[in-house]
Amino acid sequence: MGLFEGKVAVVTGGTSGIGLGAAMMYAREGAHVFITGRRQSELDAAVKLIGANVTGVQGDVSNLEDLDKLFETVKREKGHLDFLFANAGLGSFAPLGEISEDHYDKTFDVNVKGTIFTVQKALPLFPGKVGSIIITGSLTATQGDPAFSVYGATKAAIRQLVRSWILDLKETQIRVNVVHPGYINTPAYESLFGKEALPGVLEFMKTKTTLGRIGTPEDIANAVKFLSSDDSSYITGIELSVDGGAGQY
Repeated sequence: MGLFEGKVAVVTGGTSGIGLGAAMMYAREGAHVFITGRRQSELDAAVKLIGANVTGVQGDVSNLEDLDKLFETVKREKGHLDFLFANAGLGSFAPLGEISEDHYDKTFDVNVKGTIFTVQKALPLFPGKVGSIIITGSLTATQGDPAFSVYGATKAAIRQLVRSWILDLKETQIRVNVVHPGYINTPAYESLFGKEALPGVLEFMKTKTTLGRIGTPEDIANAVKFLSSDDSSYITGIELSVDGGAGQY
C-alpha cells in the first residue's frame, strides 16, 4: 500500500522536469494521477514512462476550455480530486527596455491566469471540501534576476494569491501552499540557457547554494509529497523553499 493509495491527483505541466517528477511520485505512492501538457507527443511519452495509475489530458492551462476538459475528465473517470499540483509555467529572458507585449501576455497568461483558473475550476471536485493544493513558485518571487523580471513578477503574484485564497477557503479543510524550487536541473534549463552554455551555468549555480549541488525534480517531488500528506495537515498558506539554501544568499 502506497501513502496515497486510492487518492486522485492532478499535475499540470506534468510531461517533464518538476511536474513529471511529482506525477511519478503520486503514481508510485498509489494515487491515480492526471497529467497535462501542451504537446501530445510529450504527453504520450510521459504517460508511457509513468506506466500505471496515470491519465494524460492534452491542454494549455491558459485556455479555459482546456481546463474544463481536464476537470470534466477527472470527474467522469474518478469522480473527485484529493491533490492538485498547479505546476505549469514558463519563462524567458527579456531585460527592461526589451520587454514586449507578447512576452508579458504569454508569461502572465500561463503563470498567473492559468494558475488562478486551474485552482478555481478544481475546487468543486474536492470531496467534503478537504484536500491539498500545491502551487509551484520560484525564488524569483523574492529575489531579483536580470532580464527575468516578468517571470519573477508572475511568481510574486502567485505568492500573494495564496495569502488571500486561504482566507477565502477558511470554512473548508482545503490547504493551499507554495513550493519554491531553487536551482533544479530540468529540460527547461537547456531551452533557457542553451546546450553549450548549460554546463557552465550549472557550475555557477552550485556556488549559489549552501549545499553545493543542483537540485533534482525528485527533491521537489518529496516536498510535494509532504505537503500532500497528513504530515502537513496543520500547514496552509506557507512558502516552502526547496533550494539548497540559495534563498538565504
